[in-house]
Amino acid sequence: MTADLGKVSFLLVDDLEENLVSLEALLKREDLTILKARSGEDALELLLRHDVALALLDVQMPGMDGFELAEFLRGSERTRHIPIIFVTAGSADQQRRFRGYEAGAVDFIQKPIEADILRSKATIFFDLYRQRQEIASQRDKLAEVSQALRDADRRKDEFLAVLGHELRNPVAALGAGVHLLQKAQSPDRAAAICMQMDRQLFHLSRLVEDLLDIARISEGKISLQKQPIELATILQSAIEAGQPKLEAAGHEFTVAIPDEPIWLEADHTRLAQVVSNLLNNAAKYTLPGGSVSLTARQADGHVQIDVADNGMGIPPEMQSQIFQIFAQVDAHREQSAGGLGIGLALVHQLVALHNGSIAVKSEGHGKGSTFTVRLPVENTAAQQKP
Repeated sequence: MTADLGKVSFLLVDDLEENLVSLEALLKREDLTILKARSGEDALELLLRHDVALALLDVQMPGMDGFELAEFLRGSERTRHIPIIFVTAGSADQQRRFRGYEAGAVDFIQKPIEADILRSKATIFFDLYRQRQEIASQRDKLAEVSQALRDADRRKDEFLAVLGHELRNPVAALGAGVHLLQKAQSPDRAAAICMQMDRQLFHLSRLVEDLLDIARISEGKISLQKQPIELATILQSAIEAGQPKLEAAGHEFTVAIPDEPIWLEADHTRLAQVVSNLLNNAAKYTLPGGSVSLTARQADGHVQIDVADNGMGIPPEMQSQIFQIFAQVDAHREQSAGGLGIGLALVHQLVALHNGSIAVKSEGHGKGSTFTVRLPVENTAAQQKP
């Protein structure tokens, strides 16, 4: 529809310009767009480009008269629903009325026109058109919500399947470890089995903690222990947590943070968890021997933390969904062994609890990713605190 958004369009058709001007003056309103045509052919051309709530047609026009135009409207799927009011200067005898109603008219108005009657009848059709628009809009919104629910249900099913797989692996490994311990012939063998079981227990506990964190945040049951703290302290904790995976993959890891202290009002543990999760993600989705960087800078009352890699990248269509619970890039599933894909959803919610924001930028598959966290900086008075 080419009319201004929120306005209702209607069509006036008369071969005499003075009649069009008179009708326009009678019906003109700020919420209406008036389309005018001097012939049936002009009217059909306008109707190809506009949706209208009502058509007022002069009966007697040279060439295509009002009745013929009405029959064309009724013969088209696009225009057959448009209410038609015939405007006639002659007497509307029974035969003429019958032809008009047969052509699809809803009413006849005789000239000279009584303004109040015309406005009243036209307003009824404008209001009906508005109601149809509202119903169509509500239908479209319901369709969007329904599709979103179906998508969420599908992602939930996929997530539960991955969850079952991820929980089954460490549980099976622990069961096998117990069996092997019973048959262990030497203390060294038993110690090696215990170390393997300990790693599986750690992995299992991390999965459960991530799930519980997501549930706590979603239910508003998580509370942050905020206090003035230097950014460097948080980043150092995150680096220590993420370093083992970076080293195990043989990645080149670079760090660039300001020398001057930057103070935040933050929960040390939770923000360190945010950055370490991003580092772990970068390590996981970058092929061995890749590069990962952590940089921070202060600007406009905020600190910006960037975690960048030259890994698998994220398709443009997934970048707006990557922080949603259950969302995973299909091409990454094989690479994500050992995770549920809920880390970024958890990161997003923890950053939001610190009144910050997180965004991702990637040129696409195989071109790496950069995750950017922005957090408000604590006022300088915090730097005076011991």
